[in-house]
Amino acid sequence: MTGDNPLGHNSEYVDTYAPSLLHSLPRRQGDFGGLGEDLWLAYEFSWLNTKGKPNVGAVQLRVACSSACIVESKSMKLYLGSFAQSRFATPAEVLSRLDQDLAIGFGAPVNIALLSLDQLPPTTLRLPGRCLDELDVSIDRFTPDPSLLALRTPGSMVDETLYSHLFRSLCPVTGQPDWATVAVQYRGAAIDAASLLKYLISYRQHGAYHEATIEQIFGDILGVCQPKSLSVYGRFQRRGGIDINPLRSTHETAAPDYRLLRQ
Repeated sequence: MTGDNPLGHNSEYVDTYAPSLLHSLPRRQGDFGGLGEDLWLAYEFSWLNTKGKPNVGAVQLRVACSSACIVESKSMKLYLGSFAQSRFATPAEVLSRLDQDLAIGFGAPVNIALLSLDQLPPTTLRLPGRCLDELDVSIDRFTPDPSLLALRTPGSMVDETLYSHLFRSLCPVTGQPDWATVAVQYRGAAIDAASLLKYLISYRQHGAYHEATIEQIFGDILGVCQPKSLSVYGRFQRRGGIDINPLRSTHETAAPDYRLLRQ
């Protein structure tokens, strides 16, 4: 499960069960020291029952941010696609295969749910908190720059959520854009909203995996602004029927379970 990275290469779409398609990457080990998880939602998943009749649904994965590895998302797409023409006696058998394979891929136990289409989380049109996107700001930096972050009023304490739909980063292998809504919930000295928006936009030409990107944002805000508590949540648009939504926090362990309209 740690073979050649499928990104950047033409891929054969295998439709019979093949766990070897999973490609693991070591999770960046830094001084993060916080809590959180990566919430995956894979919307294109199907298998056959013993009579050859297709079952269709979605796979939800909750992966602790302390797992030894991440799994490259294209390899996850190829792996899940390999179930399409494979026969399984029961959904429990499918779940057992997923559980076994993904525990190896991530290097840790994974919380897996096999969802019918009517069990998918509801769409949310608007996040709680304040949207930063109408702020009139001038932008001249498009690679991550934590020096852009600033406090609004020294000594003022707030408990608020700020978010932006304008976030973009790049796939570190293909250079293709990854679009997201990023929400920052914190309690502490008030962060200048314009400075936060400029900082988030500074990732526009930055290449990194979703998990590492949100972890870096969390670390920068924690280090520069020193809030009493902090959660950073990224809702990335899906590719190949999969979206990955990392949460990094001083106090929360479970990522919120909702979808945004554009997901």
